[in-house]
Amino acid sequence: MAIKTIRTWRRLVEAIQALLIMGLPFVRVNGQSALRFDLTSLKLHVFGNTIWMQEFFLVLIAVIAVAALFILVTHVYGRVWCGWLCPQTVLIDFTFFIDKAAEKGPLYRVASYLALLACSIAIAASMIWYFVSPYEFIPALAAGRLGAAASWIWGTLSLILFLNFAFLRHTWCKTICPYAMLQSVMFDKSTMIIELDQKRSGECINCAACVRVCPTQMDIRNGFEAACINCAQCIDACDKIMARRQKKGLIRYAFGTANEGRVVRKNSVVLAIMALLFLAFFVRLMSARTGVDVNVLPHRMEARITKDQMVVNAYVLSVKNMLETPVDLTVKVEVAGAAPTQSLTRPLHLDPDGKDKFPLIVKIKKTPGMKTTKIRMKLVDATRKLLIEREANFVVPDEL
Repeated sequence: MAIKTIRTWRRLVEAIQALLIMGLPFVRVNGQSALRFDLTSLKLHVFGNTIWMQEFFLVLIAVIAVAALFILVTHVYGRVWCGWLCPQTVLIDFTFFIDKAAEKGPLYRVASYLALLACSIAIAASMIWYFVSPYEFIPALAAGRLGAAASWIWGTLSLILFLNFAFLRHTWCKTICPYAMLQSVMFDKSTMIIELDQKRSGECINCAACVRVCPTQMDIRNGFEAACINCAQCIDACDKIMARRQKKGLIRYAFGTANEGRVVRKNSVVLAIMALLFLAFFVRLMSARTGVDVNVLPHRMEARITKDQMVVNAYVLSVKNMLETPVDLTVKVEVAGAAPTQSLTRPLHLDPDGKDKFPLIVKIKKTPGMKTTKIRMKLVDATRKLLIEREANFVVPDEL
């Protein structure tokens, strides 16, 4: 592999990730943040979709799908997340100037820590923007109306991030990170690691370049260690040294020891199927969402038979509009083998986030032998091509 190729690709991936994380809160879809959990209304906005608290089982299914995907990636590619995508690693790479602070003069150290503090404040703010829209946060900050709770959270996050990036850095990755501790149980003999090619180990000139560049201070020449985050800096360092001798680098990515592992194996197939099944289930549930919650509640008026032999049942339609746009629902009642009449003839109008209850009276001409049956209620919004169906019992009481 060419010199610095891996480092170049890592920096590109990190830059894209940083741009996405910092920029996503500013993206709006259908008037709302592309991704934000609104603390005041307890709603999750996801790329134009709004998930209410009572629908959070959808989030659980999505989390299970993502967890299965994470386990799959770790099982196959080891700690590639840690070295390429983990925000901790990305931010440490972007604040590389702190690593040089100990070697420089006092002025450089002070400037470095001030720059790191500024970065920590900006990153903490971007984390808050996933809960409070930046279009609300920034004007409130400028006007001095941010509020005590938001200010304290911002300040606390900024301090924690500063201390983490100033003093812990990669020590977090090899000693504290819970995900790193869990990864060892996800590995098998075919998991991708970084290793010294043992067949060529005799060519090593003991320059220790791989050790000097390792962010977790491990020696890859001694074999794989759990502290390795798969950042591949040792690969680039070895490639550079060996290129002077017109030779290929001795350190490489390998699937299992001596590169004898297999990418596709039973466990990886099972994990892939699990992730796909939960993802498909999530997509199916999301596509089936109407955005309007309808419940048929009992009415205090009991079923009865009128003098003109009409069976009357009363219901209450509890309707909640969970969309960001108003809806107008036309109600139509259907009964097999009968022609019902109904009280709701005009569309039910609900504003965004609106909810209301509507009484519905249904009448059916009584026929000999008529028994309790099911009726189907269809609520249609022609503009949004929305169809909601509900069933209820139509009770035929005994005549006195």
